[in-house]
Amino acid sequence: MTPASGAPRLFDAEQTLRLARETFEIEAAALRALAARVDARFAQAVQLVLRTKGRVVVMGMGKSGHIGRKIAATLASTGTPAFFVHPAEASHGDLGMVTADDLVLAISNSGESHELTALLPVLKRLGVPLVALTGQLQSTLARHADLTLDCSVEREACPLNLAPTTSTTAQLAMGDALAVALLEARGFRPEDFARSHPGGALGRKLLTHVRDVMRTGDALPRVRPEATFSTLMREMSAKSLGAAVIVDAQDRVLGIFTDGDLRRRIEAGAELRTATAAQLMHANPRCIAPDALAADAAELMERHAITSVPVVDAQGTLLGMVHIGDLMRAKVI
Repeated sequence: MTPASGAPRLFDAEQTLRLARETFEIEAAALRALAARVDARFAQAVQLVLRTKGRVVVMGMGKSGHIGRKIAATLASTGTPAFFVHPAEASHGDLGMVTADDLVLAISNSGESHELTALLPVLKRLGVPLVALTGQLQSTLARHADLTLDCSVEREACPLNLAPTTSTTAQLAMGDALAVALLEARGFRPEDFARSHPGGALGRKLLTHVRDVMRTGDALPRVRPEATFSTLMREMSAKSLGAAVIVDAQDRVLGIFTDGDLRRRIEAGAELRTATAAQLMHANPRCIAPDALAADAAELMERHAITSVPVVDAQGTLLGMVHIGDLMRAKVI
């Protein structure tokens, strides 16, 4: 079946590449112009959002609506509560989601989208602050907004200058700029970002602590300093962590003996059968606290080329042990 507009043209690879490069150049030029025009109104918009007690309600129709959904998601994940409301649905009841404590961020390139402009009287009666992202500064939306951010572009990247391309890129970039400025103003930290992304890699790295992955209780390979070499080896083999911790009567960590230590002793020709754990151990081993991030344990292991780390409290008492395999299963590394 051929398109309604007529027979398709023959594919021209060179023309395709030329159009791609031209699209990038047109949109990049529009963003540079946008950066040059940004002024005090942008800072005022950020301040207005910061003063908002409720949420940022993002609205937009068509392609601007798709951009609005992304902006709302970015704001919400970076410390500014936000959600998207479809303007057409708002006219049929969804406007009840908007409260007097909220702020509306309305997006329309023309500023004349009927579904948006129909809501302006109601929003005014509610006393809801209105920030407009539009390419037409004399439009109905711009005239009724408390603040207008200029997202105008010279032309669309579409060869027909019709399909929203450059204009939606400008809207998206303006939304990103707002989100970045707001997260900086709020002192938003990586830990805050992780709480909004608990299922992602960053969330696992910043929300998983050593206590969440460490081995405890009977799973811990530990012996007293007077333990024989055979006892030490049986404990290491039984617990399968490639190491055993040597502790005193109060369970305070004195040292550690690992598979690597065993290999080095054998290579050096040491007499092992008559040695005690105290004679074989590596004293004052590297340890980590249970409240440390699991990612810190991974970094410690990588830096010192080790695979197990004892977990201790402030008094040096053995609480657990974390192995590189535990970190891999928790997807910290």
